[in-house]
Amino acid sequence: MTAAEQRAEGAGPFTTRLTWHLPGGGTAVWESRLARRRGILAVRPADAPAGRHTSADDLALGRLRRLNAIAATAFVIGGLLFAAGAGVAQFGSGDATTCASIYFTGGLFFTTGGYVSLLQAVNAPRHIPGGEGRLVTRHWRWWSYEPTRVDWLSTFVLFAGTLVFGVDLLDSFLQGLSVQQTNRLIWVPDVIGCLLFLISGHLAFVEICHGPRLCLGFRGLGWSIVAVNQLGSVLFMVSALAAYTRPATAGLASAGVANWGTLLGAVCFSVGGLLQFGERP
Repeated sequence: MTAAEQRAEGAGPFTTRLTWHLPGGGTAVWESRLARRRGILAVRPADAPAGRHTSADDLALGRLRRLNAIAATAFVIGGLLFAAGAGVAQFGSGDATTCASIYFTGGLFFTTGGYVSLLQAVNAPRHIPGGEGRLVTRHWRWWSYEPTRVDWLSTFVLFAGTLVFGVDLLDSFLQGLSVQQTNRLIWVPDVIGCLLFLISGHLAFVEICHGPRLCLGFRGLGWSIVAVNQLGSVLFMVSALAAYTRPATAGLASAGVANWGTLLGAVCFSVGGLLQFGERP
């Protein structure tokens, strides 16, 4: 197919939007996020005054609805638990074991949400460039390796971030750690997990903006979800940096900033989860 017959948009090796001419006339437009979240692509027949959306089959749409509901619920609950843990640390007893238990439970929900988000990308209906304007449902898979797809890479990095957070949350149960051990076993995984969340959010912006530049301003529900989650990732990183244990004092750089950053960041992820309920087929 020649360049005149199709137009690809995206960033680097990633194609996030593809427009092509249909064999019988007209055009079809595939967008990565719309296909994997809502199971649709846009089609405009040659003799039609306006375009329309065509959906994947019922099997694919049912999968997307179930996966979306599970992921959204997991992020809402995980965010609320992280907010509760930060609230206990800031306003409650501040007991380390209690906080660690709440954070760890929230982390399990975050990991579930991350993996199910990856499953959404793995099992999203696929387009056939140059063919008829329709999406094709493939057999169910629990895993794939597709690093040239920005949706797969974004959700994979998110899932990896939740696993790294799990290391941090498990290590937080350890007692009698030195300052150096605390920073190495708890603080470093925390920072790495936050960095992975930020990278995942940046890739999600690449997907929805169809290019490397950040698109500002409301651009639909999907953009709002990406934006609020990225704000949560920024707040998590601020919290992580403030949780560094100073060797000279054996105290946190700023316990208040660490707690508030976690609380507000967690609320962002809960809001993102609530919004995600609306981004379904």
